[in-house]
Amino acid sequence: MKKVAIYVRVSTTGQELDNQLLQLRKYCEKSDWEIYKEYCDIVSGKEESRPEYDKLFIDAHKKLYDGVLFWTFDRFARSGTLFTLQKLKELDNEGIFWHSYQEQYISSVGPWKDVVISIFATIAKLERERISERTKAGLERAKAKGKKLGRPGIPKEVEEQVLDYIRQGLSYSKISEKVIYKIKFGKERHISPGQITQIKKKHSEKGGLKSTQEK
Repeated sequence: MKKVAIYVRVSTTGQELDNQLLQLRKYCEKSDWEIYKEYCDIVSGKEESRPEYDKLFIDAHKKLYDGVLFWTFDRFARSGTLFTLQKLKELDNEGIFWHSYQEQYISSVGPWKDVVISIFATIAKLERERISERTKAGLERAKAKGKKLGRPGIPKEVEEQVLDYIRQGLSYSKISEKVIYKIKFGKERHISPGQITQIKKKHSEKGGLKSTQEK
């Protein structure tokens, strides 16, 4: 007898959850499947955090069950088709089948599996393209508004501090320990050896660094 994990996601506790679990249990009994465990997330579709969904896949990697039964694909899906396709492939890789109770064609145990995966893969590709287009459009808008893209530059006073330590002959590791500057949201960061090299090169080319002996 195959062990099956039941996954259910509902927005609120109550009759909807009880009704879905009742139908899924009956389906398992009819299919001669043993219920390993019921994983129930009570969250809205917009919420990213799904503790029971995460536990479902942790147990899948431990090979604690043979299949997953869910109410509908949209209740199982998470973070778009691309992410969900990757999760279905994870189950496949573990030798675990998956099946939608309400949509019999969304299943890895019937003749529709390859067709379903192909459709999902096409939708996922379109999603990736849309995300890429939105990202490019956002960058173009930012450029048009004169916004600087990429990492913020190192403040001038920090560069001067680094140059002073280089002139004193301190090693890069010592300079990195001593020089700290603020980045976004008030966070602090140590200057990196790579950044020290860039500062040194920049000012050497400008002739603003006379003593560059490094220990």
